[in-house]
Amino acid sequence: MRFIFKTAYDQDIRLAKHGGHVFWYSGLLVALLFAPWVVSEYWLAQLTFILIYGIVGLGLMLLAGFTGLFSIGHAAFLGVGAYTEAVLTNAGVPFPIAMAAATALSAAVGVVVGLPALRVKGIYLGIATLSFGFIVEEVFARWEGVTGGNAGKHLKAPEMLGWKLDTGESFYFLCLVLAIVATLLILNLLRSPTGRAFVAIRDSEVSAQSMGIHLARYKTLSFAISAALAGLGGALYAHKLMFISPDQFNILQSIDLLLMVVIGGLGSVHGAFLGAIFLISMPQVIALAKDWLPDAVGQAPGLQGAVYGLVLIAFVLFEPLGLYGRWLKIRTYLQIFPFYRRGLFKRQKSFQKSERLR
Repeated sequence: MRFIFKTAYDQDIRLAKHGGHVFWYSGLLVALLFAPWVVSEYWLAQLTFILIYGIVGLGLMLLAGFTGLFSIGHAAFLGVGAYTEAVLTNAGVPFPIAMAAATALSAAVGVVVGLPALRVKGIYLGIATLSFGFIVEEVFARWEGVTGGNAGKHLKAPEMLGWKLDTGESFYFLCLVLAIVATLLILNLLRSPTGRAFVAIRDSEVSAQSMGIHLARYKTLSFAISAALAGLGGALYAHKLMFISPDQFNILQSIDLLLMVVIGGLGSVHGAFLGAIFLISMPQVIALAKDWLPDAVGQAPGLQGAVYGLVLIAFVLFEPLGLYGRWLKIRTYLQIFPFYRRGLFKRQKSFQKSERLR
């Protein structure tokens, strides 16, 4: 097992805690850079979707996992970014400006939606964001002059500095760069006083307020940053599909996003990408499993929803820390074997949010 002897306070806030982090993350980066020449076009497209959903997941993870504010209408921010990108790009606005505008407009909408969070929380906040999601979906369907209504809206390939991103490889590299930048921004934000204030609010609003943390300001800021990342992901999502319609940003999409961060592991940056991998790969696994199942089960229309529900229930009951929590247990087992004992992680069942001992 690795023990890190710390001699300075800044060692607690370093991005790379030790040489192992540098080695493994560098290896991951090299693998992602060479992916277009290793995997097929289909799997490269799936990897691109994982990066896009990872960006959106980072925003929702910041909101739900680190601030403790749950949103059941997060697909609305995804849709705002997608439609803003579509309208501006088709109007001839350069791609970088359109993408920045989509991110900024989504952040502004997030501020508006974050205002109810100042007075409600828990299930009531979820109901408020759910209602907002329904309203935005209806606006997309009815505002035909701008959004195209239920007929949808087509997009052209993005172009930046004379470079047309009309191939899967070029668009993949764009998503990879933006995913890395978004991850570094979130990691640095969490190391800052603002990120620590988010965590304090998640643990106890009363304690945070007693320490001088302005609840209204930080809750609204969390909603704005989360919505901005969702808007950025929505802009990339729209260009990847080249066509968007209101039914792509409905309540089912919001549930998928929330499912992504819960299964990935709340309160973990890694969990955003692990959840994105789950969200993209699970339909592929279900499609492959249908050939081995009886026709009465494999051809059932609600099979995917049933599998998602069972997986979510299983994680809530047996692994509340998600995929990343399971990985931490496996890593600890390998590090301290044969001294691992069964109840080592039993404490996680005795607390809900913080690292407080009971």
